[in-house]
Amino acid sequence: MKINYQSILEEELKKIEREEGVPSLLLHSCCAPCSSYVMEYLSNYFNITIYFYNPNITFEEEYRKRAVEQQEFIDRMNPKHPIKYIEGRYETEEFYNKIKGYEKIREGGKRCFRCYELRLEEAAIKAKDLGFDYFCTALSISPMKNARKINEIGADLEEKYGVKFLHSDFKKKNGYKRSTEISKEQNLYRQDYCGCAFSKAEREEHARMKAQERDNEEIK
Repeated sequence: MKINYQSILEEELKKIEREEGVPSLLLHSCCAPCSSYVMEYLSNYFNITIYFYNPNITFEEEYRKRAVEQQEFIDRMNPKHPIKYIEGRYETEEFYNKIKGYEKIREGGKRCFRCYELRLEEAAIKAKDLGFDYFCTALSISPMKNARKINEIGADLEEKYGVKFLHSDFKKKNGYKRSTEISKEQNLYRQDYCGCAFSKAEREEHARMKAQERDNEEIK
């Protein structure tokens, strides 16, 4: 049965509005563009702390570029409730250990699911250690990410660590469209691959194939 995670999120937000106080949310982010709309949306309901934990980003230069862009974008925002930033450790071996044996699985499959697990579990642990009311991730904003799998992993981690997982599918209700608009308005660095060497190689191969198709059309 297909689950509408956006509806679940909206019901939770209505419940929060009826209660006194502003709950705290640890929001895992992979980059400024993906978190842009999510922060704009959820900062109306939560005191947010962005958790930048992404050992899947293979190249350190790319990692640093995304981390700096995330911090600078937060500094430029004017949210209803404050947004803070925490950067996790950057140890790429954690990613490679997690996806060992799945290296040849294509983008969007079990290798990616294990990467979701790695980053979400670290967020759940951090949320528990720091006493957050909720934890969540901005990953579901991407049309390339499996929202059902993200939410299933989050629900399992909620049970394991005792911190509420905020169910969501942020690409819904034009969320992805809004994230691209914010990225353009703010001139955000918007990468064209997820972060790992495997996704970069697949994106480059896709670009080569498209270029070859164009060349073939021109020859005709």
